[in-house]
Amino acid sequence: MDVTARLNAAVDALDVQTVTPLGGGACQDNFRVEATLEGQPITLALRSDAASSLPGSIGRAEEFPIIAAAVAQGVPTPQARWLTEGVVRDGAHAYLLDWVDGEAIGSRVVKHPTLERARQLLPDQLAEALAGIHRIDPQNAELLLAPVPDLDPAAMTIAFLRKMRDELPEKRPGFELALLWASENQPEPQEITLVHGDFRTGNFMVGPEGLVAVLDWEFAHWGDPMDDLGWLCTRDWRFGKTKLPAGGVATRVRFYDAYQKASGRVVDPERVHFWEIIGNLRWGAAAVFQGERYLSGTSQDLELLAIPRRAAEMEYEALRLIELGPPWELEEPPLAAPESGRKPSERRQASPTDVRLEEDLPDTELG
Repeated sequence: MDVTARLNAAVDALDVQTVTPLGGGACQDNFRVEATLEGQPITLALRSDAASSLPGSIGRAEEFPIIAAAVAQGVPTPQARWLTEGVVRDGAHAYLLDWVDGEAIGSRVVKHPTLERARQLLPDQLAEALAGIHRIDPQNAELLLAPVPDLDPAAMTIAFLRKMRDELPEKRPGFELALLWASENQPEPQEITLVHGDFRTGNFMVGPEGLVAVLDWEFAHWGDPMDDLGWLCTRDWRFGKTKLPAGGVATRVRFYDAYQKASGRVVDPERVHFWEIIGNLRWGAAAVFQGERYLSGTSQDLELLAIPRRAAEMEYEALRLIELGPPWELEEPPLAAPESGRKPSERRQASPTDVRLEEDLPDTELG
């Protein structure tokens, strides 16, 4: 039985005509579905567990209620419907998403002329979306990811990275050195919220009026909300716009300020700096694992073979950030902190060397 027939058998409400595979899914299997619902034509996206995935990725059955919780908080993300099992392959969970149109290819989002206005709007829109995600916490989320008592996000992430390190096919001294720094500089646990886990350019659907939808929730977890800010600022997600560290669309100051206004939460640049270093380590290790998925035969996506070369670049960036300390850029306009909440930690004074290191990097370097 093919996917179309299985989907028709699993979802009585739909009359499915075609199911077409979509490219670009790094971790999951995605399809475009043309169907009728109550006599009306409808286009949907089918999202299924893949035969293999990356460490830390959750399944579609876990992802399904997280999307529902995000929608309830007003996060612009497609509504997930009809959780199924065995539609794409035996034992694999899948669900359908409302179809949204827009641009998700990162290099186009940050550079294409038709999205110039969108890029002006994105910092505030992304901050609003992230604030909505971070309103979900273990106290107001039922049947979501099981809360862990006394959760220490930094310690748990470092333990996870050590496990990834132990499973890498070869030793990586740069990774090891940066991981040692992280273990010696981890921040104390504070607020715990839902973390998207992959909130970055390339996982946003963007149109002429800015943000259309936040996509790809497979790395969602309980953690430090600053983790999402650090991940957005990870260099590879700038797609060449290195002077705009927040996803290639905004400076750190611009985005942190927008997030503070949207969330009422004070941004601690040193804490985000820690998570940005962690983000480079996490993506560097994941890049190696993407290649291993192809070499093991569990994925036939040839694109995966091109990704492992990023690992050395991410290790370099993590070490560069450690040497620089919290970004010198934050010594410019001060953040406007909300009336309540703790004060941002004192920031390291910038040196002329810091400024040169940041400004002299060409837009094509590292991503």
